[in-house]
Parts: sequence; C-alpha cells; structure tokens
Amino acid sequence: MRATPITVTAVTALLLLTACGGEGGGDGAKDDAKQESKACSSATVSMEAGPASEAPAAGDTGEVPVNLVNQGAACVLDGFPEAGLVAGGELVALAPVEGATAQKLTLAEGESVSFTITYVRGPEGAGESLDAKTLQIGLPGDSATQDFPWSYGPVAVKEGTEDAADASVGAFQRTGD
Repeated sequence: MRATPITVTAVTALLLLTACGGEGGGDGAKDDAKQESKACSSATVSMEAGPASEAPAAGDTGEVPVNLVNQGAACVLDGFPEAGLVAGGELVALAPVEGATAQKLTLAEGESVSFTITYVRGPEGAGESLDAKTLQIGLPGDSATQDFPWSYGPVAVKEGTEDAADASVGAFQRTGD
C-alpha cells in the first residue's frame, strides 16, 4: 500500500516539471523573446520634434531632429520612421535618406532614439515649393501617427516631380549613454 502514494507523488512531480517547459511556462528566454518581438507603439513611445537647425533661405538645407523615448515595456523599431508633410490638405510622404540602411532596434523602457528630417527650403509663394503646415510621424508597424507644427518655411519640390518634397527621413539612431 505504500507504493501508491509514492507513485502518485512521482507522477505529479513529473507532470509539474513537464508543464514548466511548455508555452508560457516560465522559460525566461522564451518570455523575453515574445516581449521583444512586439512593435513599438505611439501609445507608449513619446515623440518630440525640434528644435530645428532651420534653413535660413531658399535653397538652403535644414534639419529637424525627432526624439523618441519608450515609456512602456520593451519594444522593437524595425524599419524607417514613417514621415510626411501636410501641405494644402495633402500628405506628401518623405522617402528615406538615399543610401541609408534601417536597423532593427530593441528599445527598453526609458531608452531613447532619434532620427532626423532633412529638407531643402523652397522659395516663398512659388509653385516650386510646398507650403507645409504639419509634420506627420508614425512608427514602423503602428498605424497611429502624431502631428507636429511645421514652422520652418516652405519646402522645395524635387526637380523633375510635381509634388515630391525635397526632404528625407533618416534611420533611427540610439541616443544617450
């Protein structure tokens, strides 16, 4: 009669040990990998645009830095920021900087990254420029966007196009220590 309690205890222990190795069963490496694979969201990442190195005159180049801080659980930025200028009620998407390579970055809570919008200032009131009023920014994998006022003057139109802004968006770069 003594064999029955030991057998039940051994089977129970074996089942408990087997359950620990399964999905969601406390395997720290698997749990960390699941958390890291989640795309960053504008709901948990704060954004700030500027202050800019404003282009002073038509034909000059200016830069607008955009800083992001993750205020939630670890997340991933995989690709380029999505950025565009709103001019005349139309959104004009900005292409990535020529030759730039996007990198996949895991952003822990409290970590920050930045990227830069580079633009060429256009002439005032001419058909050769976009009268941008808003900078719209989104994160890769997130459908939400955030708007910032554009106060850096008109943006030149790329030569050979009707409405493509002479502006581009850089890749995410780590900031801080």
